Formats: sequence, C-alpha cells, structure tokens
Amino acid sequence: MKKKLLGIVMACMMATVAGCGGASGESAQPASSTDEAAAEAPAGDASGKVWKIATDTSFKPFEYTDDSGNFVGIDMDILAAIAEDQGFKYEMQVLGWDASIAACQAGQADGMIAGASITDERKESGWIFSDGYYDANQSMAVEASSDITGFDGLSGKSVAVKTGTMSASYAESLADQYGFTVTYFEDSPTMYQAVVGGQVAATFDDTPIMAANIKDSGLSMKIVDGTGNDPAQYGFAIFNADNQELVDLFNKGLANIKANGKYDEIVAKYLGE
Repeated sequence: MKKKLLGIVMACMMATVAGCGGASGESAQPASSTDEAAAEAPAGDASGKVWKIATDTSFKPFEYTDDSGNFVGIDMDILAAIAEDQGFKYEMQVLGWDASIAACQAGQADGMIAGASITDERKESGWIFSDGYYDANQSMAVEASSDITGFDGLSGKSVAVKTGTMSASYAESLADQYGFTVTYFEDSPTMYQAVVGGQVAATFDDTPIMAANIKDSGLSMKIVDGTGNDPAQYGFAIFNADNQELVDLFNKGLANIKANGKYDEIVAKYLGE
C-alpha cells in the first residue's frame, strides 16, 4: 500500500513540475545536440547512471535553439565538453528557468545549468554551486530610438525583468531611488518585445545576453552605457547534497577544459572573445 501511495505522490510531483513550464509557455523538449554528446560520452560511472540536467529555453548565447532547430549555446557546449572529459552521461531537460528550479527541488532533475549567477542569497536558500564558469554583469537596455540615457530617465515608467533573476534583483534595488515600477516576465524574448513594442521603457538583463540578441537578431534595442553592476559568476547548480558527486565532476572537468584550451574555444565560438 505504501509503495502504491508513493507512486501516486511521485506522479503528482512530476505533473506539478510540468505545470510550472506550461505556465510560462515553456515545455520540456529534447536537446538534440546534447543528446548526441550524452550518448557519446565515455561510461565513466560503473553504475551506468545518466544525470538529468535541466536548463532554460532561451538565454542566448548560453542556451537557445539555432536556425537548424538544434539546442545549442555556451552552457550546452561546456557541459558536453566536461562530460566527455570526466566520462559521465547526461540527458538535457529543456524546461525554462522557473521549471528547472522546480524540477531540481522536486528531485526530477539532478542539476541545472542556465546562466545562474552565484549569490549568497541563493546559497542560503538551498542552491549548491559549482566553481564559477563565466563572469557576467547586468545592465539596462532601451528601445533603439529612446532618449533615456540613464536611470534618471525612468521616473514614473515601468521596466521589464525576468522573474527570479539577478537582473530582477538589480532593478528592484534601484526602483525606489529612481521612481520606476518593475514588470515581471517568464522569458527574455517576450521581455525584449515589450521594450521594442513600447509596453515598458527599459529592461534589465545579463549584459552578454542582451548584447548577443541585439547583434545576432537585429533587435531594435541598445544597452545604456554606465548602467552595469559589478559582475558575478555563473555556476552549475544542484539542490540536493546527495548529488555532490555531479558538482565535483563538473569542477574537475571545468578545470581541465580551461587548462587544455577547450573552454576558450567554446566562448570564442559564441562571443568572439
């Protein structure tokens, strides 16, 4: 009887996680490029374990769908290179930001890589991070023809942020001082369209993400000089200490691909750095 009840509870938990993705128009789907990487990675784990890794749906250039329909990005390539180096297998769960967190917390995913900034607040709330794998800061962008040149131009206006992100926290920390309101979105593309369409005056997001979208997509936006905060590192994350082995594997592999030049190749491929 207990086993049957446990099965029902687990089924409900899986349905709840799926609902989180659906609420923001995001659904789980296979990531073709990383599926191949997972299949080809050497079987370094004698138990044959396949780690389940959750990620966002669109956070270009770290994770996004390219013109050929493949799910790609800096995060995807770094994870594939680390898995190959350390000899472990994994499968991607493309869920969206909020749903990825929920999946990890519910035990439906083992870890998460989605451009997540390493912060003390997140650590205190149960996030367990790897070593940092990329430094990024947040800044403000406006529609390309806007005459807003700084935070002072936001008084009485609304700005867009993505729920639960460092950029949201950054905007919230400035809202009272500069007299603007904050409007929340579930994904970056919708948020950017709100800026371009004039529904909001500006947006706060990770600087490399906005720069990549403006450059590659011809997005009618511009980053406002002098609005960036201090950079923070992105980290791979788990939410269950029992999965510490996965963080250890990530850290060892990251150190190796930085030492052998593979890391620099990946970053240069997407950012030209």
